[in-house]
Amino acid sequence: MDWLEFEKEAASNGYKYICGVDEAGRGPLAGPVCAAAVILPEGKIIDGVNDSKKLTEKKREKLFDVILEEAVACSVAWASVEEIEEINILNASMLAMKRAVESLSVPADFAIIDGNRKPPLEIPCQAVVKGDARSMSVAAASILAKVSRDRLMLEYAARYPEYAFEKHKGYGTKVHTEAILRYGATPIHRPSFLRKLYEKNGRS
Repeated sequence: MDWLEFEKEAASNGYKYICGVDEAGRGPLAGPVCAAAVILPEGKIIDGVNDSKKLTEKKREKLFDVILEEAVACSVAWASVEEIEEINILNASMLAMKRAVESLSVPADFAIIDGNRKPPLEIPCQAVVKGDARSMSVAAASILAKVSRDRLMLEYAARYPEYAFEKHKGYGTKVHTEAILRYGATPIHRPSFLRKLYEKNGRS
């Protein structure tokens, strides 16, 4: 597999600053959604970089610093729980991606987006299904987004110790759902994501 297939294709069309974009945190019951954008030097492959879901937490943490060092530019951006509730998780994910691209210190002129939808960017972009396992810059972005979000959830774990956010990062595990039913929701929980849980357990 050529990790740079999509970057090379964009470069052959005259684009110079090609960013990969990915998000983390669509599925959890709590916390914001995070997105990252990464522009790597032309032809750059960072050893070990892959879809963040295929890497251990320790490996992601190590690669996080390598990516920051090697990138031409990178940025991380968020959409809040309030925004998720207001515009839904899909649109909030697109908003976080748009913010990440627009926050790059070196403006991108082309974006490779993980998934099958494109955020409303001012620059040309290409959506690539499973892009985080097919594009080096998207894979790098997936690591930055995942690590950034996990670190935030660890901060929430200290604030709300009953919920064990350090273990599940807000996803709907048995430990997490039992804590919600026992202690109720916190300000960082997504109310719309809790409806099915409450209905299933006879709560309103």
